[in-house]
Amino acid sequence: MRISVVVPTFDRAHCLPRTLDSILRQSLPATEIILVDDGSQDGTEDLIRRHYPQVRYLQQANGGVSSARNRGIEAADGDWIAFLDSDDAWLPDKLAAQRAALREQPGVRLCHTQETWIRRGRRVNQMDKHAKSGGYIFRACLPRCVISPSAALLHRSLFEELGAFDEALPACEDYDLWLRICATEPVAFVPEPQLHKYGGHADQLSRRHWGMDRFRVRALEKIIGSDRLTAGDRAAACEVLIQKAGILAAGARKRGYAERAAYYESKQQAIVNRQPPADRTTWRGLALRPRGVTNRTEEPRRQTRIHTNPSI
Repeated sequence: MRISVVVPTFDRAHCLPRTLDSILRQSLPATEIILVDDGSQDGTEDLIRRHYPQVRYLQQANGGVSSARNRGIEAADGDWIAFLDSDDAWLPDKLAAQRAALREQPGVRLCHTQETWIRRGRRVNQMDKHAKSGGYIFRACLPRCVISPSAALLHRSLFEELGAFDEALPACEDYDLWLRICATEPVAFVPEPQLHKYGGHADQLSRRHWGMDRFRVRALEKIIGSDRLTAGDRAAACEVLIQKAGILAAGARKRGYAERAAYYESKQQAIVNRQPPADRTTWRGLALRPRGVTNRTEEPRRQTRIHTNPSI
């Protein structure tokens, strides 16, 4: 199992040692560590050159986290790709635990782990809505991102078949990728926390962009427009899109942004118009009720293609 670890970073020299040291301390060593410097101006290059000569250092003009991750994927030599954000840290057995989980589920090409959240130096309990799991989790992925990039280990064939991170999305690029993968792929899950996920700092994407559901709506439109969903999964995705667009429209009207509200209401109407005429009254009702998603009966899953990965 050849694992390339990709670390995207921008102006985080102050916390990079914690991140890189956590990779170097893995009980299952990574094949390589690739750090993609996305235009840092804080001495990141000097830090790596002086203290981490074993790290492959790639530098680029600032293009965002998706661009940095994609650059790392392209440069990677491993058949498995792991990501670690430059403010997070792995526990020592993270990669070993994922290898064990994948060996128990031959053919699975994505594995993630439980994580511990730390805000301003203190542990934060996760809410039930953030619960993580394995198996076919497409519908669990619809409301919000339930896989942290820092917790994920993916076979590179997934990127070759489904594409990498969407660089047109300023945020929620991970949500978009997980929808594309989980539409057809089962997921392995390590229930023991293997990641310390640090938050609360000013440069987080969630603090730099208002209305993160804007980007989730775009990702939902993409997956709904694809031919990769079962009828039940497409209906579930349509319901979530209607819900999110409705919340964005209501918020815009409340703040006096009529043009923005109309834009998101048009997205709701587009989903209604996609439905058979006999069902449109029901769907129109969903558009008028922005909160709450109907639970639909689970369908039998399409048969998954088995990918033999002898290198695990």
